[in-house]
Amino acid sequence: MTNTSPLSSQANDHAPCFTVAAQAAPLPIVFDSPHSGITLPDDFGTIVPREAILTSWDAFVDELWAGIPARGGVLIGARFPRAYIDPNRAITDIDAELLAEPWPEPLAPEPYTQRGMGLIRRYALPGVPLYDRKLSVDEVRHRIDAYYRPYRAALAQAAEAAYAQHGALWHVDCHSMKSRGNEMNVDSGEARPDFVISDRRGTTSDPAFTQWVADHFAAAGYRVQINEPYQGGDLLRAVSDPARNRHSIQIELNRALYMDETAFTKHAGFDTLKRDLDTFADALAARVRAQLNAK
Repeated sequence: MTNTSPLSSQANDHAPCFTVAAQAAPLPIVFDSPHSGITLPDDFGTIVPREAILTSWDAFVDELWAGIPARGGVLIGARFPRAYIDPNRAITDIDAELLAEPWPEPLAPEPYTQRGMGLIRRYALPGVPLYDRKLSVDEVRHRIDAYYRPYRAALAQAAEAAYAQHGALWHVDCHSMKSRGNEMNVDSGEARPDFVISDRRGTTSDPAFTQWVADHFAAAGYRVQINEPYQGGDLLRAVSDPARNRHSIQIELNRALYMDETAFTKHAGFDTLKRDLDTFADALAARVRAQLNAK
């Protein structure tokens, strides 16, 4: 069992993201892993060691979901770290305190931005700033244009192609979470469940689909919560429209299930979780086929 993600080191490593097309009869299923990258851009300019960056890495999540293309879905993943720029945040979600000059357009920072986790992160860990300086507008624009926009475009392209072909879309935004919240989180100090399934409180998916996903993993023996402590990021809003049969959910995996959170290495639970996620992918593909056939 290796401890690097093969998907994140395939050909064209300099691209900001990768897309793995369906390897079976295509279904309107798109999975994306926006925080799976750990290749540090040359202009990052952070003052923290790589180990601190790794704490915000959704380690091995792209590999855990690598079975999606074999079931007819598309898998997309970032190569750059979320600590550099976070494709799961809105483009207006900028922390003005990080900037050396005023941002020329209106900003709308979310509450987590005030805790240091906006489009451009302020902290690697609680009380551990990523920078000893402020960033210029040109620096931030470069990150947006060279990394954020290409990732968003790849996801939009896959989602629109699936919807155009089938008139439906099931999108899953894939993440991992620390086993216990820290001081930057709303659940600071609390132990977390095995899975958190989110749909921005019922606004980005048919609640029946969200519940079906939660029920699947609960039946497999996992501890599952819906929309707590995570409600889902901006990527759900970007591609979803439940009224038009476009459903988008977020799945958070507890890192303790599959990895050593201190050493950033897989442990024996990785293979078990991978098998269970493949089983879920089979069930999802069957459910989607049944719904398409019923139209």
